[in-house]
Amino acid sequence: MTAAFTTTHPSCPRSASRRLAAAAAALAALALLSPAAALAQPAGYPNKAIKLVVPYAPGGSADIAARLVTDEWGKALGGSLFIENKGGAGGNIGVDMVAKAQPDGYTIGLQTVSLAINPALTAKMPYDTLKDLAPIGMVASSQHVLVVNNAVPAKNLKELLALLKAKPGQYSYGSAGPGSTFHMSAELFKAVAGTPIVHIPYRGGGPAMIDTMSGQVAMSFPVLSAAQPHVQAGKLRALGVTGTKRSALMPDVPTIAEAGLPGYAFETWFIVFAPAGTPRPIIDKLNATLNQALNTAALKERMAKDGFDPIPSTPEQARARLEQEMPQWAKLIKERGITAE
Repeated sequence: MTAAFTTTHPSCPRSASRRLAAAAAALAALALLSPAAALAQPAGYPNKAIKLVVPYAPGGSADIAARLVTDEWGKALGGSLFIENKGGAGGNIGVDMVAKAQPDGYTIGLQTVSLAINPALTAKMPYDTLKDLAPIGMVASSQHVLVVNNAVPAKNLKELLALLKAKPGQYSYGSAGPGSTFHMSAELFKAVAGTPIVHIPYRGGGPAMIDTMSGQVAMSFPVLSAAQPHVQAGKLRALGVTGTKRSALMPDVPTIAEAGLPGYAFETWFIVFAPAGTPRPIIDKLNATLNQALNTAALKERMAKDGFDPIPSTPEQARARLEQEMPQWAKLIKERGITAE
């Protein structure tokens, strides 16, 4: 077959014969391309629905963030995204599912700041965060809030700090489970304040907040949007939000740093990622369309109502945030002897 292309036909000029030979060579080279190289041609991508893996059960902050962004992102991408919840092991099972997926841009994931926390918290990680994942971009950040039940006599953060120091180890806080953002925001608070508070882990943020309201535990650090209705109803007292600025959801509540604990700040951020080896043109398209969606007025408005602040970024900025925070969390976890058990 190849010889026929390289032979000059009597009715065909020599230049045409050379063009045919060049075309044959190009086709032969294309046939030898590796699957990864072939994937590097993003024309027509996406031509089917993209799976967005959320490594937690429905209803949590990661699930809410994913559901907020998928419609606008799909419109910008010219395709559709569907969510698959794959919970377990503090998010590691779902993230590992993405890490081991085909790097073709059709299986991606969304995770919280736990992506930076878990490597230091988990003895045997099923994946290498920096080697097995390719960050696409940041999505948003959200705050937690320090709340106490009405039986706690402290009316503000300074009074609470004085109470905790006067009665060390006599007060407890509830978390959504070991290694959860509820847990880590509280442990950071304890480290900065230099006071012990007993950790009572629950299976989810809802039960922890219920027991805070009932007085089974003195305080907790729930996601701000989940705590807001209970604060408004007078069932919980908000002493400070965990971020670096006040939240529009609770504008009258100061930040914890502002209220009397300078140096404290904690935010849950959300990042989307693909398996390592996903071709850069696909990463770039996913990133550009994600940022386009995050900059739409409609999505900004919906996010604000749920306490999220969009944070568009490049893939490099997303990776830099991971690389910066992983050693910081590793240091805190080691110093305080925190485990996922």
